[in-house]
Amino acid sequence: FERSRNGYALTAAGEDMLVIAGQMAEAVMDFERRVAGMDARPTGEVRVTTTESIFSFLLAPVFARFREAYPGITLDVIIDSRPLNLSRRDADVAIRASSEPQETLVGRRIATMGWAPYAAAGLATDPAVPLAALDMPWIGYSEPVSLSHAGRWIAAHIGEERHVITVNTVTAVSQFIEAGAGIGYLPCFAGDQMSSLKRLADPSKEITSALWVLTHADLRRSVRTRAFLDFVASDLSKARKLIEGSR
Repeated sequence: FERSRNGYALTAAGEDMLVIAGQMAEAVMDFERRVAGMDARPTGEVRVTTTESIFSFLLAPVFARFREAYPGITLDVIIDSRPLNLSRRDADVAIRASSEPQETLVGRRIATMGWAPYAAAGLATDPAVPLAALDMPWIGYSEPVSLSHAGRWIAAHIGEERHVITVNTVTAVSQFIEAGAGIGYLPCFAGDQMSSLKRLADPSKEITSALWVLTHADLRRSVRTRAFLDFVASDLSKARKLIEGSR
């Protein structure tokens, strides 16, 4: 600015800066309009993380139906047993078992996940003998499933020394059981859908993890994230009996 008897006036440099500042302000407002416009429509990408068992036995058809309902949204599905960090945007949505989700996460609790013992349909078992006393080989879990509530309960009640085979995924355990290699615990949404298996007992009341659909609190107002959360939670809720193992 230049000071005169009449007040302050822009210098030549000030005039140039004013033009640039106006262009910047216009660009910012244009950016805000574009973002608001995109967020007003359910379009774009949603990154989803879940475990291999939940995806394989529950989510694949749900995701297919979601794509039919929202063709403008693409899904990037990350199958990983490790809990990805939603605060760092490793994923937008997590669908997994949890007893207490982190405080920064919000979402829907779908159901309590039932776990029960299963055997191959043709494998002879004596229903009069207590499950823990059955003199039969067991298929157990290694990390990371062994670190879950279900994995720890199984290790404590069945005993790791009784497991003739350990493997690190639910799907692999179900395949070993189906092949007749032994008996083992599975989530009911997995075991009850396999006609080649038979359930040996009701779901354990001591395994209390729940199935959640979660996102970071900062993302819950995103239209595409909200559309995904609402659709998936509603669709999964229809399978509550299957997830809980009630029949």
